[in-house]
Amino acid sequence: MKPRHVAIAVVIAALWGVNFVVIDVGLDSLPPLFFAGVRFVAAAFPAILFVRRPAIPWRWFVLVGLPLGVGQFGLLFISMHIGMPAGLSSLVLQTQALFTALFAAVMLRERPRRTQTAGMVVAFAGIALIGLTLGQGSPLLAFVLAIGAAGMWGLANIGLRKAQPPDSFAFMVWVSLVPPLPLLALSAIFEGPRADLHALAHVSIGGLGALFYVAYVSTLVGFGAWGWLMRRYDAGQVAMYSLLVPPFGMSSAALFLGEPITVTDVVAALLIVGGVALGSVRRRRRPLPALPQPAAVR
Repeated sequence: MKPRHVAIAVVIAALWGVNFVVIDVGLDSLPPLFFAGVRFVAAAFPAILFVRRPAIPWRWFVLVGLPLGVGQFGLLFISMHIGMPAGLSSLVLQTQALFTALFAAVMLRERPRRTQTAGMVVAFAGIALIGLTLGQGSPLLAFVLAIGAAGMWGLANIGLRKAQPPDSFAFMVWVSLVPPLPLLALSAIFEGPRADLHALAHVSIGGLGALFYVAYVSTLVGFGAWGWLMRRYDAGQVAMYSLLVPPFGMSSAALFLGEPITVTDVVAALLIVGGVALGSVRRRRRPLPALPQPAAVR
């Protein structure tokens, strides 16, 4: 990847890392499925009035919007609501890189390079190390839901890769039309309309700020730029940079939520960063020597 594209990937990782703290704040005011549905309503409206729909078939909006909006965020918000801390959530969700690489190998026939495979092993060693520290006492169901959210993100990455939207930002705006109805319907069934209306009427300033961040910064800016990178590089290669999200998520959770950072966490973060660096290395082929030109016929 070009240096400026690497910088974009790192900035996205930082935005998504802080996003877990913001989600934690928003869940204090809003039920999880309702929060997830409203975030996409906010992301889609009134943006669709000013952003032209990309000229691609509607099926790609659905095939990305359902796993990304309903699958990833629905499961993630429920997971955090029932006990997954923000720092651990930022960690577990990044197993999406493994799901993306596996789905890309099966669906897109992308063969991972040796350095990419080695980098993934190193990075996931860091994830496992943090998981051993933070996983103690976390609800099993919450952990399983977070893993499910990661799988849904990996599936959405493949959809982004296959859709090849000409304008990633516009694509994310219109994709945001897909999740609200199923999410709000599920919220009405499992959380209840009364709870939703009460939360909406009594939402705090922090909840409104969280809604703004997750709708516009994390969703439109973050996933719009992410899809732009997906169109230019192998899905597995881009997904490696999401492994930088846990260090940002852990540090922001420590700063704003008081979650402790231990020496083990620092070592694990170094493994993750090192794995991402190793996975992004692409070996350049040496050019073949030029063949001697035949002498000109006189």
